[in-house]
Amino acid sequence: MTGKSTRVALAGFGAWGQMHAKAIEAISGAEIVSIYCHSDKSADAATRLVPAAKRFADYQDMLSAGGYDVVDVTVPNNVHAEFAVAALRAGADVFLEKPLGITLEECDLVSETSRRTGKLVALNHELRVSRQWGAVRDIVAAGEIGRVRYQHLSLFRHAFRQGSGNWRYDPDRVGSWILEELVHFFDLVIWYAEANGKPANVRAYGNGTGSGLTDNFATVLEWADGSVAVLSQCLSGFEHHTLLELAGDDGGIRTWWSGALDRTLHPDFELKVKCGAAEAETMAIEQSGEVFELEENLRRAFAGFHAGRSILAPDDARVAIEVCLAAEESFRTGSTIELSPD
Repeated sequence: MTGKSTRVALAGFGAWGQMHAKAIEAISGAEIVSIYCHSDKSADAATRLVPAAKRFADYQDMLSAGGYDVVDVTVPNNVHAEFAVAALRAGADVFLEKPLGITLEECDLVSETSRRTGKLVALNHELRVSRQWGAVRDIVAAGEIGRVRYQHLSLFRHAFRQGSGNWRYDPDRVGSWILEELVHFFDLVIWYAEANGKPANVRAYGNGTGSGLTDNFATVLEWADGSVAVLSQCLSGFEHHTLLELAGDDGGIRTWWSGALDRTLHPDFELKVKCGAAEAETMAIEQSGEVFELEENLRRAFAGFHAGRSILAPDDARVAIEVCLAAEESFRTGSTIELSPD
């Protein structure tokens, strides 16, 4: 790093890459110095929105040109691991969009390359820093509701955007819609129940194709201690609505978020907590939404890189991918899938 500044090479400039660019511009000391643009459309957008950045039509050419500290990877899912590994080998720290990879082998390659090069990778599971969803973890970790025993996390929303070149509807590029968005929820429920250990088994249900491009998908996770989590994703709904109901040995949490779109700047949301015999209390939340959380996660990631640490390292993000892949297998086979112990 150059002092406390962070020079960023942005890999990908589609709709979400442009959101990254806006977030980076809002961070003091951060600067986008180069952009990999995979199409003329994204190159035109980069010229208009980040005119001072150098533009490259070839990712390796951007890496070879140097002049950056961090590579921010926002390309389609199937090349996340490939782009991360190349950036690490080029000597950069990496801020990587989820999922870490679309196979466990890809995940392990990123982790191994990070260890071998001594460069860091931070995964963008931005809900962890949310003043809403992250606050749930704070409440649980403080022991305010006892040990987590039950979780219900659901998403009811409109169909996915196509993505550049229709990549979100191509199983070879997206991996699955489970890896595209439900991976955030798997990460959260595993994080909330971290004291219970790793989930023991997965059972999934749904309707749609065996490729994982399912309009309606539900999963039950069970832990060795009998704790359970039920997750569902409905992509045949409307708007964007998320609900979490969590119960512990000595209390519970209920929180929800609703907006016209996932990137709504003024959504409706609420967080209620009940501890012991006390009445449920509504907790104050200043703001919530992925636009704010992306900026905060980038800010924390850059600060972490300066301090020589990752806010969410590949090994810590791997378990959510493992559970996603097990859920896919359960849906295909109609059977319960046991997860390997740590």
